Amino acid sequence: MHSPVLRLIVRQLVSALVTLLLVSLIIFAITSLLPGDTAKLILGQFATPDQVAALRTKLGLDQPAPLRYLHWLGGLLTGHLGTSAANDMPVATLIAQRLPASLLLAAVTTAVSVPIALASGILSAMYRGRFADTALNVVTLAMVAVPDFLVAILLILLFAVELGWLPALSYTSTIHSVADFFEVYAMPVATLCAVLVAQMARMTRIALINELDSPYMEMARLKGVGPVRCVLVHALPNAVGPIANAVALSLSYLIGGIVIVETIFNYPGVASLMVDAVSNQDLPLVQACAMLFCAFYLLLILLAELAAILSNPKLRSK
Repeated sequence: MHSPVLRLIVRQLVSALVTLLLVSLIIFAITSLLPGDTAKLILGQFATPDQVAALRTKLGLDQPAPLRYLHWLGGLLTGHLGTSAANDMPVATLIAQRLPASLLLAAVTTAVSVPIALASGILSAMYRGRFADTALNVVTLAMVAVPDFLVAILLILLFAVELGWLPALSYTSTIHSVADFFEVYAMPVATLCAVLVAQMARMTRIALINELDSPYMEMARLKGVGPVRCVLVHALPNAVGPIANAVALSLSYLIGGIVIVETIFNYPGVASLMVDAVSNQDLPLVQACAMLFCAFYLLLILLAELAAILSNPKLRSK
């Protein structure tokens, strides 16, 4: 690997770590400002002041905010995420129980959305200005404009309420066959794919069109190369970098979309765990889940930037 590329990668890694540190400060400040007393909420309305004070001391809530932040940050760095105030269990254990379900949902969504988006983007670029391109542009623009929670509600009304083909809630414990897997994941995955496919398809189309408008493609056409060969053999390999960048940026949307989808479909993932923790004012669990989502988001952004660096000779030479 060339040293300029290595320096750029190290610079991006340092930038991501600094961003994550600032995000941790923001998350801690926001969660500290949440109304209510966690100790009172856990003990209930009949708790005595002495019991509340004792629990506040046990949870460290009586310490100054800067000291609590440093203690929490040190726990994050050493892997000690604290104890859930509502469940009286280690936060790491609770997240470990839910994380595989969220990762599986994200993996299935990625496996479905990326091929569809790439095929749509390539077809749209190949037939630019024709009916197929116009139709795909209209469809993808409409899919981007519709919010994901509305897509989820419409799918539930159609397939669960009217047709009765699919369950409205996603109970993963009922999965015993491939058909069960399809029934449980069909609507959550379709909801997430709706916007993801549209975004990736549009950015893939733009990346390919930029290559098709390049001078070397004009030379290829003058030599008699057909339109399909121009796209698949000449333009597509050169557009892999921008397309990979677009895919990584689009997949970062999964972080926000999963929160909405898991809540609406009652899917047992980390996002629904965080929503329940917010309702219970379970601060250690809220903080850990928020940091986890931010870390995944920064990881995807970092991968997108690295793809852009590795695919762009101008950036590599800086």
